[in-house]
Amino acid sequence: MSETAPIDRVDAETVAAGLDEAATAKRVVVKAGTNSLTDEDSRLDRVKLDKLVADIMDLRERGKDVVLVSSGAVGAGIGRIDAENGGPVEDREIEPIEHSQALSTVGQGHLMRHYTQSFDRYDQTVAQILLTGQDLDTPERFRNFTNTVETLLEWGVVPIVNENDAVATDELQIGDNDMISASIAIGLGVDLLVTLTDVDGVHTGNPKRDPDAELIGAVGDNYDAVRGRIDETASGSFGGILTKVEGAHDASNHGIPAIIAGSETRDVLERIATGKPTGTLFVPMSAESNARTEHDNE
Repeated sequence: MSETAPIDRVDAETVAAGLDEAATAKRVVVKAGTNSLTDEDSRLDRVKLDKLVADIMDLRERGKDVVLVSSGAVGAGIGRIDAENGGPVEDREIEPIEHSQALSTVGQGHLMRHYTQSFDRYDQTVAQILLTGQDLDTPERFRNFTNTVETLLEWGVVPIVNENDAVATDELQIGDNDMISASIAIGLGVDLLVTLTDVDGVHTGNPKRDPDAELIGAVGDNYDAVRGRIDETASGSFGGILTKVEGAHDASNHGIPAIIAGSETRDVLERIATGKPTGTLFVPMSAESNARTEHDNE
């Protein structure tokens, strides 16, 4: 497929149904990527974190349950090591994976401390859960995880999930929690998956390099074309747009609407909760089926 090949639009009825389903969601998984929580030097940015918390609390105040899947431990560790041990971590002779694992152990507590402080402003209790890929793939472990999450949500607590980088390396390489968040959304049977990133959705090209790149408002039957375009234009394998798209598509295939949106968008989660077009919507199979049925009955 050429780079100029058009990507078919999802029909308006399907999009409207998907937006409505997203707006009425009672239980939501919100995934915040590394760039949504760190500054240009890859260090934890408290302003960004506070905005994320404010956006999540908008959902909580609407009576929705929220599970937060958060990256950022490595970035928090970078800031701590630099501040306390004098000098950029880039100058330290550590193997890349060992480097990231060690930084995550330094940063995880620091990250949770900031989350706790920020949520405390709203009298909102949070809990930390660290996962590995094996926890998701092993039925007994995953059942234990879901039981814990269900209990926390019953108590009105916001679970904050992160990969356990200290003992697992796959999560450092497969897309910065993107697939973990999709697996959690599917396993818990939530009503909506929102992936927040540093761009305002999926585009026809890299919007940071291509001024002509256009936002793709919705993905449904056009998924193959969208994925093909991303294969042509995306670069970098860690935490890239491809894994976000694949995770959102997996969720939508299980009947869960998914949205990839910009973390810096003003009131981003409120916009979604009020049915406003925001970022890129991955319409759930249920919305596509309902739209087709309504169209056939006309």
